[in-house]
Amino acid sequence: MLISSAHAADAAQQPDPFMSFLPLIVLFVLFYFLIIRPQMKRAKEQRNMQENIQKGDEVVTMGGQLGKVVKVSDQYITLEIGDGISTVFQRVAVQTVLPKGTIKDL
Repeated sequence: MLISSAHAADAAQQPDPFMSFLPLIVLFVLFYFLIIRPQMKRAKEQRNMQENIQKGDEVVTMGGQLGKVVKVSDQYITLEIGDGISTVFQRVAVQTVLPKGTIKDL
């Protein structure tokens, strides 16, 4: 009788494989909703803002240059940064579009 009960103790039940991966799945879902999805949304908003730049908009570039858009092409914009001083930037260099009249207030 002692031998049969000792033999039964060796046959332990194996854990469910799904339950061992469940914490990893939960972690991935959590990272997706807290990190990946908001970052993708910000990138989409930035891309839309850069595509909708029009002549007359006041913008700030990633380098900190403030100016008014005087010419727009597919890849480049020309900013007027002073009286008669214009510089050419890539569209992707635009960080922010400012409300109209911001440059006059400075």
